[in-house]
Amino acid sequence: MLARNSVVLTLIFATLMGVRPSLASGEFIALSYHDVRDDLYDDLDEDSAAVGTLNLIRHFSWLKDKGYNVVSVDDLIAAADGLRPLPEKAVLLTFDDGYTSMYTKVFPLLKLFNYPATLAIMGSWIEQAGSGAEQIEYGITTVPAEKFLTWDQIKEMRDSGLVEIASHSYNLHRGLVGNPQGNTQPAAVTLAWNKTTGEYETVQSLRRRLREDMGRTVELFERMLGKRPRVMVWPFGAYNQICVQEAARAAMPISIGLEEGLNNVKDLTVIKRIFIEKNMSLGDFAYEVRVAGIVNDPIRVAHVDLDFVFDPDPKQRSRNLDKLIERIHLLKINTVFLQAFADPDGDGVADALYFPNRRLPTRMDLFNRVAWQLRTRADVNVYAWMPVLGFRIPDEKLMRRISMREYAGDAAIPSRDQYKRLSPFHPEARKIIKEIYEDLAKRASFSGLLFHDDAFIRDNEDAGSHAADEYAKWGLNMPIPAILEDEDALKKWTRMKTEYLADFIDELTEIVRVYRPEIKTARNMYAMPLIDPQSERWFAQSFEIFLKRYDHTALMAMPYMEKASDPGQWIEDIAKLAASYPGGLEKTIFELQSVDWRNGKPVPEKTLLEHMGILQKAGAVNYGYYPDDFIKNHPALNEIKKGVSLSTFPYVKR
Repeated sequence: MLARNSVVLTLIFATLMGVRPSLASGEFIALSYHDVRDDLYDDLDEDSAAVGTLNLIRHFSWLKDKGYNVVSVDDLIAAADGLRPLPEKAVLLTFDDGYTSMYTKVFPLLKLFNYPATLAIMGSWIEQAGSGAEQIEYGITTVPAEKFLTWDQIKEMRDSGLVEIASHSYNLHRGLVGNPQGNTQPAAVTLAWNKTTGEYETVQSLRRRLREDMGRTVELFERMLGKRPRVMVWPFGAYNQICVQEAARAAMPISIGLEEGLNNVKDLTVIKRIFIEKNMSLGDFAYEVRVAGIVNDPIRVAHVDLDFVFDPDPKQRSRNLDKLIERIHLLKINTVFLQAFADPDGDGVADALYFPNRRLPTRMDLFNRVAWQLRTRADVNVYAWMPVLGFRIPDEKLMRRISMREYAGDAAIPSRDQYKRLSPFHPEARKIIKEIYEDLAKRASFSGLLFHDDAFIRDNEDAGSHAADEYAKWGLNMPIPAILEDEDALKKWTRMKTEYLADFIDELTEIVRVYRPEIKTARNMYAMPLIDPQSERWFAQSFEIFLKRYDHTALMAMPYMEKASDPGQWIEDIAKLAASYPGGLEKTIFELQSVDWRNGKPVPEKTLLEHMGILQKAGAVNYGYYPDDFIKNHPALNEIKKGVSLSTFPYVKR
């Protein structure tokens, strides 16, 4: 059980006492089950997705005792079409993969409780089992054919009226090589790496693969069941907008993934589910159902420079990666902000990228490898840490033409700020940045985006001609000096620039969501716009706007960078300021600094722990630190985990 902040504990206690807010009209919860067995021992079975028969009975009984109504796909569609309302406290049961236990263990319980359910079958597995094969190809191994259902069993369950037969694809429940290092990733969303040609699969090829797979599925269902599937349950919960489009084209308008949360019949495009795993006990099951959609685990972050992993020597690079993975695993945190751009000179501007792209040099195709290893070996969510404007385009003439410009004296000149940024107002700059983000989304698997602290516009920027054209649309058809001298015009100009930059970031997010639809967003924010809202004019940043626009605001809680005379008091003060906004503590990730960049010295672990304690006492839910120097072990693992770990007992065992 993860340790939780006191604010979250209060909410959990209230929830478990039965005072959870009722589901709104049309809302429902979906549960994801897999194999059901009698021989499971506690939660230690190698099949972490399996649940014991006795625990399943307890789950079903609890749902009935607590007044939950188990609904069918027909019920969801009828409610969506306005034919009849969805019952209160609605729950959708789903069972993936097509194991024999669905017939021998689950089906009798469905009849006993009169519960409908959705069964997602993998076409190739069922077909192999029905063809007389003794062993079925199952990922990288084989399993006995009797592990899977027969068509007769599937038909009997379907004909009972209790079981909806959904597609789990024909043959997408497998991995494809997704990078030059050989990591296998979900077939439905991965542009496969071809070692022979040294190239990635195209989006067009991925679409053809999906279309062919669904065509085989539809043909199989029609031949064996006499009816097409209308629901697509994505293997591993991995899907993107291309997947959803192709499923809808194959007459499967309802998709089901594995992102947790509540659902509403107003949108059945992709249904979220609670993943029932590790032979979930009744207590944990009750908790998961009751807090679905209202309680999230606190976020604990290590902010990592991929430049520290990179090394031209592959052996040293491998050692660096292993050291990072081991450290993150031992920290027992749940999030890593991972640099996706190369910044070897440390000026905050991307000189190259760690993924193949159309616009900047690729230092190495490394981000996808490290992000995937962190996810699968250290069990963390990885956010791609990316610049918004700070890209150094190799073409110097182009770079000068599309860069941010400032007003100096009576002329517009290239910005002299230390961050060399492209202008968000220049159409060519916008096109380049969008292409970079699209290439990131195509080439890598990640959980979120962290927008870098280069996303700002000073009070004398942008002074380019394209920016001036935009200002005129805002009713500010005047030179910058005139704007600066007119307080009303200055306020409007400041707020419109803040909104304009946020709109552009929204566009980048939507581009990424074509390929990574479940990503979360976080945006770095300097502390000054929170401390003094008037300073929005120096940054085009607003805490209020950030809270509305992004899943989280990554507030740079860095007292040494801000030259605070009393760092602890400074941190307490900004936590109180954040708390004064609705959702300010819940949606803010406080980023502490582990290095004092004024002198280049590490911030002592004792000090970092004190700062974390101050944040917790102030009610902060989410926090982390930058940078995590896993090479030099700073902050020292055995010390910093006492403050950042989500483990119940984050101390070294002696």
